[in-house]
Amino acid sequence: MIPVPNISIVIQVALTFTFLALFTLWAVYAERKVSAWIQDRLGPMEVGPNGAFQTVADIIKLVLKETIVPNAAQPLLFGAAPLIIFISVFAGYAAIPVSRMWIAASFSVGVLYIMAIIAIDVIGLLAAGWGSGNKYALLGAIRAVAQMIAYEIPTALTIIATVMMSGTLNLQLVSFRQGIFSDVPIHLWGVFDITEVGGFLSWNIVRYPHLIVAFVIFFISTLAECNRAPFDLPEAESELVSGFHVEYSGYRFAVIFLAEYAKMMLVSLLAAILFFGGWNTPLPNLGSLPLALWTSGTGWVAAMFWGVFWLLAKAIMLILLQIWVRWTYPRLRMDQLTTLCWKYLIPGSIVMFFLSGLIRLWESGGLH
Repeated sequence: MIPVPNISIVIQVALTFTFLALFTLWAVYAERKVSAWIQDRLGPMEVGPNGAFQTVADIIKLVLKETIVPNAAQPLLFGAAPLIIFISVFAGYAAIPVSRMWIAASFSVGVLYIMAIIAIDVIGLLAAGWGSGNKYALLGAIRAVAQMIAYEIPTALTIIATVMMSGTLNLQLVSFRQGIFSDVPIHLWGVFDITEVGGFLSWNIVRYPHLIVAFVIFFISTLAECNRAPFDLPEAESELVSGFHVEYSGYRFAVIFLAEYAKMMLVSLLAAILFFGGWNTPLPNLGSLPLALWTSGTGWVAAMFWGVFWLLAKAIMLILLQIWVRWTYPRLRMDQLTTLCWKYLIPGSIVMFFLSGLIRLWESGGLH
């Protein structure tokens, strides 16, 4: 007997996929327009008002294109690689708390789950390069694997440094403990009780200033994990003719393309939760003016609306920052990429890790 899937799970999967598809359409258009503004040009202008439907036209063209499999390719690896890449990223969204009322899967170790599931992406990249039967694709895959494995270290250390301050690996609890609905008292700089104030003052990055450095390291490391410029060596068009996905076309290329932007959004959501309060409002309660309460909502509908709004607003700001970085800084050389990781980011993240441990000891009275 074939088991019937839970209807709520099906709905959540469908909603998440629809959101990612729409986000990708917007992000590609935003990337084109932002790059145009930076370079003092117009960008797409022909399809739709101000070129708003250009990305839709491009996606339709891409999906309708013929799917070509090279003679030298290994069909099984070649076909499975895009799915592995996308599914590994897509599955990470299960642990993201969208609001205080909605999380697909409330894992007690949600942070570890996301770190582990995203790591599977490396297998898909290597399979894409190896299975293509193309030396440029293989070189791009090797670069991608080396880069992602190296930059996972500072990413993981900064995440651990942050969750140590929250005292939990559950992303929903991390979010709760950065707002007025916290289950534990919130102290600013270990001195002022701001549990009833909320807003940006209760965010991890404000309460613990050393996490500003941790966030910078996290942001740089996740740029490299997403193969975004200036860390786009695995896809360097001028060297590798688009890298590990050079042989892909049609819907398979579209799946890889979707996975890249889905990963950008996932790491941005994770940064928003760990450092910037997650779905909590940035507006604090000011005496008799309860801005935090008004912009958080007490009812189910209001809590859903405000939670989704604030979380996406923070994530989109980080997405725009990623786009700005891409069109501002030149691509690093391979030796510069490895030097930045092993000589600067990893030592810096280790320092942040030990600082978080010392602060936690001090807060618990262990250093008195």
